[in-house]
Amino acid sequence: MDASFWALIGLIIFLGILAYIKVPAMMGSALDKRADQIRNELEQAKKLREEAQQLLAEYQRKRKEAEAEAADIVSAAEKEAAVLRDEAKAKTEEYVSRRTAMAEQKIQQAEADAINEVRATAVDLAIVAAENLIGKKVDSKASDALFKASLGDLKARLN
Repeated sequence: MDASFWALIGLIIFLGILAYIKVPAMMGSALDKRADQIRNELEQAKKLREEAQQLLAEYQRKRKEAEAEAADIVSAAEKEAAVLRDEAKAKTEEYVSRRTAMAEQKIQQAEADAINEVRATAVDLAIVAAENLIGKKVDSKASDALFKASLGDLKARLN
């Protein structure tokens, strides 16, 4: 009997002992446990991935809503600014037209005052000229007659 025969017998005995103490079953159950553990980890990873995708979708939706709200706020602010600008423009135009009307009214008043002053000055000059003319051409009898006539005319107008 040579050494390879004894090696074969040793191998068979060793395999028999392993089968007797159920090593293949233990290895199988250990591999099954490991496979179950890997399967559970894969399922948890899949759940975590789905949750992450849901969170991502929710955050993207919230971001879009925030962008839409920001756009609405900007739009409302632009509209309000346009309204305020239009109001300011209208108030400015009203103020300018009021000031222009007041200036025109002052100019008209100044013109009327100037015309009245010119008329008063002309009347005063005419009176002075008339006095000078009457003083040179009328004697005392004619002066008394003119005075009495003027006095009578004045009484008639006052009554």
